[in-house]
Amino acid sequence: MPRIIILGNSGSGKSTLARALAATGQAPHLDLDTLAWEPTSPPTRRPLQASVAAITRFMDADDSWVVEGCYADLLAAAAGRCTNLVFLNPGVETCLENCRARPWEPHKYPSPEAQDQNLGMLLAWVRDYETRGDEFSLQAHRRLFDRFAGDKLESTSRPNIDELVRLLLP
Repeated sequence: MPRIIILGNSGSGKSTLARALAATGQAPHLDLDTLAWEPTSPPTRRPLQASVAAITRFMDADDSWVVEGCYADLLAAAAGRCTNLVFLNPGVETCLENCRARPWEPHKYPSPEAQDQNLGMLLAWVRDYETRGDEFSLQAHRRLFDRFAGDKLESTSRPNIDELVRLLLP
């Protein structure tokens, strides 16, 4: 059974690929955005241990799963149990285009207007992907990808979701 981690910049296609994999019925999907933050205004990161505990409960509940996000620190906690690591790295411009075209994400924002109000901040954050040094950065993602000893795949162009699903699922 596949246990898949998908990482990359915001707008790289992680959620789209994870939803496509989950839609096959072979693996439930966990978007790390749903457990990485406290429900406060402004949002603050949950303690790392609390997020890792939630990820562990998710992984323990099923033989197969898909975990996706841009949090290298959280993904590292799941990497030892995954069978496939997918790094979506299509470049900053593609990520920016995808962010601008992103449909409303009700699990993150109370309304489309609230999401739109955050777009400028998101685009600036996406643009800094290659220069940041935090757990959300290209540097952190590259390190996690390079250190992973199992089956791994890096996509450096706009991901062909159907092709990736075929590659990842038996």
